[in-house]
Amino acid sequence: MAFAKQILFFLFVFAARAGAQQVIPLYAGKAPGSENWNWQEKESATNRFNTRVVYNVSSPTLTVFRPDPATANGTAVIICPGGAFHTLSIDSEGIDVAKWLAAKGVTAFVLKYRVVRSRTDDPVAELIPKMQNIKALDAENAPVVPLAIADGRTAVELVRGQAARYGVNPDRVGIIGFSAGGTVAAGVAFSYTPAGRPAFVAPIYAYTGALDKTTVPADAPPLFVAAATDDQLGFAPLSTKLYNDWIAAGKGAELHLYAKGGHGFGMRKQNLPVDGWIERFGEWLGFLGLLSKAP
Repeated sequence: MAFAKQILFFLFVFAARAGAQQVIPLYAGKAPGSENWNWQEKESATNRFNTRVVYNVSSPTLTVFRPDPATANGTAVIICPGGAFHTLSIDSEGIDVAKWLAAKGVTAFVLKYRVVRSRTDDPVAELIPKMQNIKALDAENAPVVPLAIADGRTAVELVRGQAARYGVNPDRVGIIGFSAGGTVAAGVAFSYTPAGRPAFVAPIYAYTGALDKTTVPADAPPLFVAAATDDQLGFAPLSTKLYNDWIAAGKGAELHLYAKGGHGFGMRKQNLPVDGWIERFGEWLGFLGLLSKAP
């Protein structure tokens, strides 16, 4: 029996060192507004996006990526992957970002927010034809977008409210999102509660056409924006508008608009200057004092 306990102990230590991650349900029960959703979350690793995606999310969660305690600085980031509110690009716009941030001492939380239900086991094949008509896609996504933004708000509130549990400073919790995840991040920036005000917000090649609130709050947090001019979906002007709106309101903002990179570059390597966007984001966090240890 003692030997068995030793084996279990070593397995536990190995799992911890291998990077086993804690998954936190966002809500105690059914997510408000989608109580009748009963489909199961799934993954697709082989699809036309050539990256792993998660789909049919009905029970939102946060997956925690903790930094080494020796380098932890008390800053936290909620990460919202993109996927047109039909899928979540969980690696290049989620886990890969979280690992990069954790290496910088930041506690990262990858958010799986609610998305439109897919009817087949190839959600990307379902989605691609819909992307030819953004207005029709907006109409289909319309009931889900407010739920996804609510998930973003709840995520910030949860991490701020339980900051001590995760070893972070509640005043150093920000949010970053990509494409549709950028919609979520921007939506949070436009509609946060006092308990859920993010310390900073970073919509990356965000789609803001689905937002119904676009007034910059009086106490808006600093904004970081990145996109590519050759975005195939034509979203680059949406990023510049976010930046212009922030500076017009007298709020801090930084914009990186790359000549080439397309839509959805995330953490993909294309041997282009856009590959360095994450370094620029890290420099910006450092400029704000968020990569040094919190007092």
